[in-house]
Parts: sequence; C-alpha cells; structure tokens
Amino acid sequence: MLIYLSLVAALLYVICPFIPDSRRMLGLVLTALGWTAHGLALALSVYAIDALRIGFAVMWSAAIWVSVLVYLVENRNFSLDGLRILILPQAAVTALLPLAFPGSLVHLTDKPAMFPWHVGIALLAYSTLTIAAFHALVMYVQDRQLHRMRGKPVQSWLEKALDRLPALLKMEHILFLLVTLGFIFLSLTVLSGVIFSEQFLGIAFKWDHKTVLSLLSWLLFAVLLAGRQWRGWRGKAVLRITLFGFLSLLLAYVGSRFVMEVLLHRSVL
Repeated sequence: MLIYLSLVAALLYVICPFIPDSRRMLGLVLTALGWTAHGLALALSVYAIDALRIGFAVMWSAAIWVSVLVYLVENRNFSLDGLRILILPQAAVTALLPLAFPGSLVHLTDKPAMFPWHVGIALLAYSTLTIAAFHALVMYVQDRQLHRMRGKPVQSWLEKALDRLPALLKMEHILFLLVTLGFIFLSLTVLSGVIFSEQFLGIAFKWDHKTVLSLLSWLLFAVLLAGRQWRGWRGKAVLRITLFGFLSLLLAYVGSRFVMEVLLHRSVL
C-alpha cells in the first residue's frame, strides 16, 4: 500500500504542472488528491506499532507535503499558479524518497511520553520553516527579475511563473506569517527537547552539532522577528536571515541524518 500511494502521489504531482491555466480547478483537484495520497504514504512511513520511523527522507518529504498544503490554501485567496512548476516537481521526488531511504525504526517502549510529541512538533517546525525558506528564495528571484526585466516583455517560463505571483509586499507579509508560525513551533521543539533530554539523558542539553545548530537557527529567527517588530526590517536582509536560519536547521536535522544514514550507514535517533 505504501508503494502504491507514493507512486500515485508522485504521478499526480508530475501531471499537475502541465495542466493549462484555463483548467485551473482541475489542477487544484488533482494536486489535492496527490497531497492526500502523499499524506497517507507519509503516515504509513512514520508510524508503526509502538515505534516511529525517522530519517532524512521522511523529514524532507513532510516538509514538501506541508508546502503543497500551503500552496493549496493560499491559492484560494491569491493567484499562486506560478508556484506549481516550482513546488510540485519537488513534491513528486520527495513522495518517493522514503521508499529509497526509509530511515531508522525507533521503538517507543523505552522512551518517555514526551518523545512522540517532540518528534511531531519538530517535524511541524522544520516543515513550516522549509516553506518560509522556499518562499524567501522565490521572493529573491522575483525581486531580481523585476529589476532585470522592467519594461521588457515576459518571455521565459520562469518569468511567466513569477509574473503570476502576488506583489512583493504581499509575498513579504506571507513570509513573516510563516516565519512567526515556524518560530513558535521551533521554540516548542527546543522546550520539549529539553524536557525529553532531562527525562531520557538526565541533562538539559546534549551539546552536539544538532543542538548547537538548532539553537543558532532559533536565535536567527528570533533576531529576524525582533528586527521586524522594532526596526521595521524588510527587503534583502530579511531574505538572507531567513535562508541562513533555515540552512542552520537543515544541517541540524536533514543534513546530519543524511550523513549518518546514507554516507555512514548508521541509524540515529
């Protein structure tokens, strides 16, 4: 069942970018069906009896799955059809990724009650901030294209996609909504991680690369939101801090798991 659901999701994701704009509703329906199949496949990948399966592929797939959800929700109020060709091909790949790299099975019998909640909140934090980083990257490209192509006709597929996006001010507003939500989830992740570490290891912090990079990411997003609130930060500085904060989080979670699982062939918690 897992294989079939993953294949169906990937196939629908691949088809949707080729649906013409005149049949927008069909594209949204097929994307929603692909998203549903993707979500069911993720559930089967992660949850087992008294165990969780954790790995870099599952985490990356969950992040893109949430990205597709945001695309579907936001597309109801704003024209975001240009994001189809940017998000859905990635979603097709990540829907299949857990089949190749299933990750490691973590049994819950010897884990404290906080552990499943910690994992779930961490996935939400990582997924939301992944969306924010992708959003910031699109805004950066959009800004460059506006300056480069001012007064010139839109020709390439990328320029056509960017031309259908909301204005930069609206995109920036959406970005800060995503960063704020992701920061809340990340704060809860750090807090639940402290509780989990106290229960399982007897110490508040295990000072490894994952902890340091996670705290660095939290600090960067805290500075970004504080600068926005009290100094009115906007523009390229906001985009850079968002991308650096996400890069730190990427190295802390997906990067470390990729190295351990794929390069070193070792399982990790």
